[in-house]
Amino acid sequence: MTGTMSAADAAVLFDGARLTMARHLAGMRKSDLAKTVDKSPTAVTGWESGAKRPSPPTVAQLALWLGVDPAFFTVAADEVVAPTSAPHFRSLRATTQRARDQALSYGQLAFGVASGLERHVEFPDVDVPSHPVEVDDLDGEGPEEAARLVRSEWGLGDGPLPHLLRLMENHGVLVVFSPSQTASVDAYSFDSARRPVVILNPLKRDYYRQRFDLAHELGHLVMHADAEPGGRIVEEQAHRFASELLMPEEQIAPVLPSAINASAWASLARLKEQWGVSQQALLFRARRLGVLGDVSYRNAMTTVSARGWRRNEPGQVKVLEQPSLLPRAVELLVAEGIDEQILASECRAPLELFRAATSRAPLPAQAPFSEGLESGSRSVVSLLPVGDAAGGGDGS
Repeated sequence: MTGTMSAADAAVLFDGARLTMARHLAGMRKSDLAKTVDKSPTAVTGWESGAKRPSPPTVAQLALWLGVDPAFFTVAADEVVAPTSAPHFRSLRATTQRARDQALSYGQLAFGVASGLERHVEFPDVDVPSHPVEVDDLDGEGPEEAARLVRSEWGLGDGPLPHLLRLMENHGVLVVFSPSQTASVDAYSFDSARRPVVILNPLKRDYYRQRFDLAHELGHLVMHADAEPGGRIVEEQAHRFASELLMPEEQIAPVLPSAINASAWASLARLKEQWGVSQQALLFRARRLGVLGDVSYRNAMTTVSARGWRRNEPGQVKVLEQPSLLPRAVELLVAEGIDEQILASECRAPLELFRAATSRAPLPAQAPFSEGLESGSRSVVSLLPVGDAAGGGDGS
């Protein structure tokens, strides 16, 4: 659909789940929304459950207060995404339920943007291996076996991994940055019937930590389809997966320092650039593999803290790995003469959030859409005839 839908039409086609999404995106409770439109919380509950339908004037008010077009409240069946696994948030205690609801709704909206763009472009098929790991498997090699499986099935061979984000996109994973309003939630992921989704934190602007975040979330997608998210063991397994994926034991163990001295720090700095991981990840790996003793590890982390490296390690690479799946799709369609605002309208997404989902880099709130492109970047989308609604390559 292009153009603006009237509130009267939206009232007829009203989908309560879309109201819930819009409310979560705005970070509002039902009582907050009810107050703004001068209705009862019970009325809001009725609209969201589908038991009742708001009147056209109320739809107009809801759209105004939630910052969406009335058309946002309507949605085609094939654009609805329900996670097939519980979203993997890092710590359920560190974030409020409202913040998690807001973050998940953005992830669902980003998926909707991808579905809308797939009417016109073809994305890669989904090819993410499955290797379930039991949560009570504390001492087994499950996470490491899962990481080795991914390296094998994706044909990655030995050595450091190249552009990890592009690699995941090439295998059908949707990766986007979240907008600033959901920045209180760390990177997270969820799977759906059509495409797995990874949402990156827009404030963690560190190349090395971002790569570990990506590998961590890939670990959840590979191992934890049925696991309860947020638990210590599940998160530790994802860390172990990421460590083995980025730093395979057979190759990294022989070159890790076994003692902490001046030459060790120089060696860690070289390994950091070679493998694209932080020095803290290398130290953790050295202890995990038994190369570095517990006392030496604690002393090293004390030095890391004293130098202020916990949050700001020195490193040569300053530019984050950037998504290209959705940005490239928009670039292709704009080149065909399709306006960005029309694309956002077709995807039933507010323009600001459409721009956040289709940006190559994190955007500040209400920042202009960045059309900057990486030179020489590999395209992972191909253009279908404009107007072709076939969603090729969704893996369904």
